[in-house]
Amino acid sequence: MTNKVKENITKPEELENLYRTNKKTFEAGFREIYEEIKETDIGRFWSIRLNYDKLFQKTESFSKTDIYVLILASIIAGFLIKIPEFFNINLSEFLFYEKNAAIIVFFGLSIYTTWKMQSYNKKNLIYSALAFLVPALYINLLPSNPESDSINLSYIHLPLLMWSVYGLIYMNYNTNDKFRRIDYIKYNGDLAVLSALIVIAGMILTGITIGLFLAIDIKIEDFYMQYIVIWGAVSIPVLASFIIYNYPSLTNKIAPLIANIFSPLVLITLVIYLVTIILLGKDPFNDRDFLLIFNLMLLGVMGIIVFSVSGISKNRKQKFNKLILFVLAFITILIDLVALSAIFYRLGEYGITPNRVAVLGSNLLIFGNLVLILFDLYKVNFRNSEIEKVETTISRYLPVYALWTFLVVFFFPLIFGMN
Repeated sequence: MTNKVKENITKPEELENLYRTNKKTFEAGFREIYEEIKETDIGRFWSIRLNYDKLFQKTESFSKTDIYVLILASIIAGFLIKIPEFFNINLSEFLFYEKNAAIIVFFGLSIYTTWKMQSYNKKNLIYSALAFLVPALYINLLPSNPESDSINLSYIHLPLLMWSVYGLIYMNYNTNDKFRRIDYIKYNGDLAVLSALIVIAGMILTGITIGLFLAIDIKIEDFYMQYIVIWGAVSIPVLASFIIYNYPSLTNKIAPLIANIFSPLVLITLVIYLVTIILLGKDPFNDRDFLLIFNLMLLGVMGIIVFSVSGISKNRKQKFNKLILFVLAFITILIDLVALSAIFYRLGEYGITPNRVAVLGSNLLIFGNLVLILFDLYKVNFRNSEIEKVETTISRYLPVYALWTFLVVFFFPLIFGMN
């Protein structure tokens, strides 16, 4: 490592890669050559970075302003989600939550993230405002027609589009920064885990609270659900982000633990499920509902792979889990090939519909991503490559998903009609 650090001392990006590959080895190698470079800017920079905690006695804490902004973002999101009640909007006619829930949740997240990262660039703030305003206007101007496949697809893909918008805000619109993209992937893994834990805690608290009041003959179910649960639900991601930003050492331990537990269990479950399908003779080519479940399973496994890669990258000494991910990616590709075959069959047999085109596009994107991930995982397991290369591949593919969701949300209703 010492020689690698010395050879790349004038290459900041390579130094960063070396540091992320093995922080302890990098630090040891850097200290060996420090006397030679201590008068240079790069030497001083890395010296401060490696000794930051010791020099500044960094502690995990938060300010009162953190709490104020957290509360403000939660209040704004809560107010927006309650608009139907405040303005007597008929939910069955307007489909308010189908159209706006994702926009409201990510808007609350964006308020807190923008403040936390001090991203006050005027141009970026304008971009952020437009990124929420345009989808909000568009989706609410669409006819509220639950019978239209193309409009329903817009509703389904809108959360993914807003997730992409939030990603741009998180990266401060620096789309060329691959490290920031990787951080966004890791952040989402932590966000998912912490949000799930908060939901579980919230469910326990709800049960206890309602039970206590029932014990004294007071029924608060309706009030609690309308003013506490709904308001709290849209605030959960903001609260989870607050924990991630202010207690990084806590959250950094969660993702690896979950990855260690879930990736082997998912692989075992998947193998058993596929064997059962074969024994029962299930046919995804002619069974529409089964094909739908098949695709949902594919999306879930894809998410587990991405999340597990993020978790493993924080603890590189996990050879067994890396091999598990390689096998899991391989089996998922086989599943995707079966799904793609069934989709092409149904397109030829029953014709083109918005749903079939959307499912085909999604499966092709996932297939391409999985092939690249499998190739990288092969090199990680059998060519001593670093797991961070898998993260880089995933991060580079994010714009492809963003473009696809944009096309489905904005163009499918125009191409296929709104009836």
